Amino acid sequence: TVHILTESFRHAAGIDIGSRSHWVCVGFTAEAASCLTREFPAHTDGLKAIAAFLREHQVNTVALESTGIYWIPLYELLQAEGFEVLLVDPSYSHQLRGRPKTDRRDCQWIYRLHSVGLLAAAFRPDEKTCPLRAYLRQRGNLIRQASKHVQHKQKALEQMNLKLTEILSDITGVTGRSILRAILRGTRAPEKLAKYRDKQCKASEAEIAQALTGTYREEHLFELKLAYEAWQFTLGQVAKVDGQIALQLGRMKCDRALPPLKSK
Repeated sequence: TVHILTESFRHAAGIDIGSRSHWVCVGFTAEAASCLTREFPAHTDGLKAIAAFLREHQVNTVALESTGIYWIPLYELLQAEGFEVLLVDPSYSHQLRGRPKTDRRDCQWIYRLHSVGLLAAAFRPDEKTCPLRAYLRQRGNLIRQASKHVQHKQKALEQMNLKLTEILSDITGVTGRSILRAILRGTRAPEKLAKYRDKQCKASEAEIAQALTGTYREEHLFELKLAYEAWQFTLGQVAKVDGQIALQLGRMKCDRALPPLKSK
């Protein structure tokens, strides 16, 4: 069975991915200086050289590990060049215990596993879904950044002993935003700040005024200002990504007609 699988994958290659260079193996031999295993730089010219090297050895199917984000440019280039590219989870291609681990040996090991059909492809969405997934990941990262800026605002308030976080369920709500903007404009009187309370806010004006009696130190106000501006900027970035997501969903809707709904 192994012999049959080896024949069917005899035009295989294995690639060990790195940030600076990629190691490529198109065949296995015990010779240390074999021309079947080579190192290529990871810049664009190096990637094109990899494609030429694979064509030179009549390779049509390639396995490479999904290491960080370094695999993406090579994966896209090889696919565009017409190679069958198998993206492999690193856990599937771990070296045997006790064997010396080097980049050269890693690519040879990936080649040997792939040549006998022992590697399973990791999930890679279709061409239309890839951009959508990238935008959604960017959006998730921005939301996490915005959350950190909210925490920085809360920290600055607590250092001034302004207990707005304890009184309001969300300082990014209508009341919280209005009060923070007023503080940054220079308003300090608790009673005046409490007037910015939204009518739907559960806390009373008296409770808000009591919470806003504190020490408005310059360094903490500066920290609050930076955090608020960073939060506002990040929300603007989220809105831009939302626009890209809407555009991509529109393209996908035009590209793929949905089946008609069945009548009840």
